[in-house]
Amino acid sequence: MDSSTAGAAALKRLRTRRGLSLADTARALTQIAQKLGMPRLPQVASVQRSIARWESKSTTMPDERYQLLLAYLYATTPGGSRSLGAGSDFAQYLDALREMGESDRRIAELRNTLVRAVTDDGGGLLGLLAPQAGRGLVQALADASFLDAEIVAGLASVVADVNAQVGSLPFVRLQLMLAPALEACRRLMAVGGPPPGLRECLRSTWVEAAVLAGRLEFETRDDAASRALYEEATRESGRLRKPWRQASVHLSHALTVLYASSDIANAAALVEAAVRAAGSGESRLIRARAHALQAEVAARLGQARQSRAALGLARYDIERQSPDDPLPGAFSAEYLRGFEGVCHLYVGDPVIAHDQFAASANSLGSPRQEMQRIIVATDQALARIRLGEPHAAADLLHECIAAAASTGGRVAMIRLRRARRELRPWCQEGFVADVDDHLMDVLGW
Repeated sequence: MDSSTAGAAALKRLRTRRGLSLADTARALTQIAQKLGMPRLPQVASVQRSIARWESKSTTMPDERYQLLLAYLYATTPGGSRSLGAGSDFAQYLDALREMGESDRRIAELRNTLVRAVTDDGGGLLGLLAPQAGRGLVQALADASFLDAEIVAGLASVVADVNAQVGSLPFVRLQLMLAPALEACRRLMAVGGPPPGLRECLRSTWVEAAVLAGRLEFETRDDAASRALYEEATRESGRLRKPWRQASVHLSHALTVLYASSDIANAAALVEAAVRAAGSGESRLIRARAHALQAEVAARLGQARQSRAALGLARYDIERQSPDDPLPGAFSAEYLRGFEGVCHLYVGDPVIAHDQFAASANSLGSPRQEMQRIIVATDQALARIRLGEPHAAADLLHECIAAAASTGGRVAMIRLRRARRELRPWCQEGFVADVDDHLMDVLGW
């Protein structure tokens, strides 16, 4: 049986396991479409024939509209609650689509859409866990002996789901989604401690949750709470036998310190700690990221030679990255271009900086990368100002302002303020007044 046929068979099993006939499923999809305010579906008999085609051996793929409707159908349990975790009908539905040939990007879009729907409905932690893991978590919080690998994996999946929504959902909403998972990690480690085989996995999830929580507190401008969460993550990462993990914590913390305070010395100390930890770790991507941030800090301090040396080390690590890196996607050549641009902006050639920013922004196309793209594009506008092209800079800033309104990232806002300050010599010009009006209309300042 080829994979597309296996996917069709899996789709049929999902339906029949719920006791749904073809007509029942057609009516359910019609009702979901009405609830979502989507265009009216064809007659039930027509929808029924489409479902039969999807489930036949000569498979045809449900189109995007029907994929979304089926996602809502299988994300809702027979009891009316939402369940998206591993082993749920929803997860099996996504696996079926993947076997039928659907792209990973589209499957990620469907998952993200349903994660947002869970939060819109007031759901959260249990909705993002597998059904069995959700029930087991309630028991494990009362008695640690019930803790098993499925519960730990489920908590890691929740943290990953929340992280994937950064830039798509308001930060306050993400905090509400993440808080129960973080608290569950703390309590499970405190109640007698998990069995030795699960302790390190649970502590890794705890570290990731605390780092993400620290980032979210930074974005919502509670720097004291952010600092406490990063200190928690640093403490727990130090108990893991993974230096790259501790380096990752230092790097995330350093970025928040770098932009929350004018005191660059504290950020520099955290970066140096990250470089030391990454040097003895097994992730070249984290090592590259540490050297890239080291280069930016040196450039901000006016240390051109040190900045160039750190960038060279970052390039070296990127070129020698391993397919088995423990943190794939942690850094890339596209992200490095943005750091190279910042370094040239401070201690190099603004022409090169501009071109590096343009290349980096063009390569950052996924929804998860949108905030980084805005930051890079705003820096590109700053390079245009320093090249004596304020009109062109203003045109680019209008695009950045519009995009920043949807993400709300704090670093992007800081970058926008800095770029606007650089336009002061032209403050009497109409194109600068237009930028100010746009900032007021969209961002309120």
